[in-house]
Amino acid sequence: MIYTVTLNPSIDYIVEVQDFKLDGLNRMTRDLKLPGGKGINVSRILNRLGTKNTAVGFLGGFTGRYVEECLQAEAIQTGFVKVQQDTRINIKLKHGEETEINGLGPVIREEEAEELLHLLDDLKQGDVLVLSGSVPPSLGEHFYGRLIEGCLKHGAEFVIDTTGTALMKALPHKPLLVKPNHHELEELFDVSLKDKKEIAVYGRKLLELGAQHVLVSMAGDGALLLTGTDTYEANVPAGKVKNSVGAGDSMIAGFISSWSAGQGLLEAFRTGVASGSATAFSDDLAAGEYIMELRSQVQITQWN
Repeated sequence: MIYTVTLNPSIDYIVEVQDFKLDGLNRMTRDLKLPGGKGINVSRILNRLGTKNTAVGFLGGFTGRYVEECLQAEAIQTGFVKVQQDTRINIKLKHGEETEINGLGPVIREEEAEELLHLLDDLKQGDVLVLSGSVPPSLGEHFYGRLIEGCLKHGAEFVIDTTGTALMKALPHKPLLVKPNHHELEELFDVSLKDKKEIAVYGRKLLELGAQHVLVSMAGDGALLLTGTDTYEANVPAGKVKNSVGAGDSMIAGFISSWSAGQGLLEAFRTGVASGSATAFSDDLAAGEYIMELRSQVQITQWN
């Protein structure tokens, strides 16, 4: 079983406005409410690819109920811990460009945190735990470490998609996959990366620090997959970018979906790139059929 963890879910309230006027009245041309959070995005794409998974994390209040109802409507299994405070609402204001206003999220009490940790007792060898996004301040900077410890105790693998200190502290525990984009890689090592060769060099540093596989997304320049011995590059399928939310999460979901089905590393890479691209070309997260359609356009080359 694949479990996705979203520590600070949201309702993503997407609002489109033409000719946005600051300090004036604006009328929406369209709005959309979606369950949000990086792990939740992974669960939704896994589900659309036919891969069973369970979404866990913290939900609270009427907003939390809305998120869970949306996931259950998509037939996604859930195991969220209910918290006292309301799940946050994030506003995505589209007005030619996109402005984001993210909510703070609830304060998580220690007993609520412990309840989530106890959910890991169901993990077993062969399971994968996907840790995505930032950790709410109320949980403390070591909470991912506590989740990883529980995961490894039961012989399961973990994937981590976060940045900064949380990522660096996770690497010695040998995550199955990490997925920085090239900008996050620059921030991790405080460098400016001028080309793909330099990106590969610094991606390999994550392997040296413990990661089993490193997937680096480079927007319109494609993606790199780094293993202990090889470097692979994939192109981006043709399409018009519509959506900046969830493409990286979709890439992880596509990769894990194929990998868990035993399709091999390169097919996992191909599905990951197709999934990320399909979401970037869609208004919401991509449909499974669209991902499969784009897979044939993803060409993978091995570097010498």
